[in-house]
Amino acid sequence: MEEINLKELFDYFKNKLSWMIITVILVVGIGNVITTITRVPMYRSSTTIVLVSDSKDYNSTEVQLNKSLVGTYSEIIKSRTVLNEVISNLGLSYSALELSDNINVTAVENTEIIRISVSDADNKQAAKIANEIASVFMTEIQKFYKLNNVSVIDKADSNNKSFNVNYVKDNLIYVLVALVLSGGVIFVMYYFDTTIKTSEEIENKLGLTVLGVVPKVERD
Repeated sequence: MEEINLKELFDYFKNKLSWMIITVILVVGIGNVITTITRVPMYRSSTTIVLVSDSKDYNSTEVQLNKSLVGTYSEIIKSRTVLNEVISNLGLSYSALELSDNINVTAVENTEIIRISVSDADNKQAAKIANEIASVFMTEIQKFYKLNNVSVIDKADSNNKSFNVNYVKDNLIYVLVALVLSGGVIFVMYYFDTTIKTSEEIENKLGLTVLGVVPKVERD
């Protein structure tokens, strides 16, 4: 393998700097166009509910009962019964299955709190859906269990920041890709470039003595 002169390589890269800059601009530009066309900004809103008791003698037994119901309640929230009612109330174009895919229900560990998160392309609609799910769920629980042990802690608010589009992060990735791509191409060009560019290269690579150099004359 031919030995690589690091100084020559650095100078070669320096001479091709404009190429790298152009590549970065092109890749960033194309990447942002593709992102804008293909990626729909999605917004997430969350509401939290808590399992409580209206009993004055709220004891540890009832606490444990409520905690054991958290998992069951989480499944009921995403049931077709609840979601179809939400769809009907808000006049949504989703099916229950499609809406379910945009809902994330999590139980806060070691608590009686359930967080309902909804994702939607419309930030205001995401908040409306989350709040309506909580409302319908509370009504349905009273029918299923004859219990009135669910209260809303925080209502969902519309979120103006999308969670699936991060232009700063994306552009950093595009810049890195462009630098790696252009750097790789330039390195390959350097490695297979066998042309002689200076008299020093003739002496170093061929071991010949240069008797004279014809200067480059710029025409007016």
